[in-house]
Amino acid sequence: MHTRAINNNYHVTGQLKAKDIPEAAKAGFAAVICMRPDGEGFFQPKYAEIEAAAKDAGLACYYLPVGGGHQPIIQATKLKQILKESNGPVLAFCASGGRCASLYQLALQAG
Repeated sequence: MHTRAINNNYHVTGQLKAKDIPEAAKAGFAAVICMRPDGEGFFQPKYAEIEAAAKDAGLACYYLPVGGGHQPIIQATKLKQILKESNGPVLAFCASGGRCASLYQLALQAG
């Protein structure tokens, strides 16, 4: 699993699978955010699979899809709240990590 640190508490990565979640927990992440809408890709795991693996690993897990008709400013506001409530570093993922980084920047601009 390759992650990119946006800052000490927010990292992004491409698509995660349930088998990647224990590694995220070992790396010290407190939460995982899925920003990829279910059904976006053919071989993409469903959010429910990621959520179950996160629960088993003791991680908080959030579904915050970006794209597919979801309003970016609303999602940015939700991201700010998740980061505020998190008990440690957060790992956000989408297909490549790009949307996760962009939404973080939008959240910063939203004040």
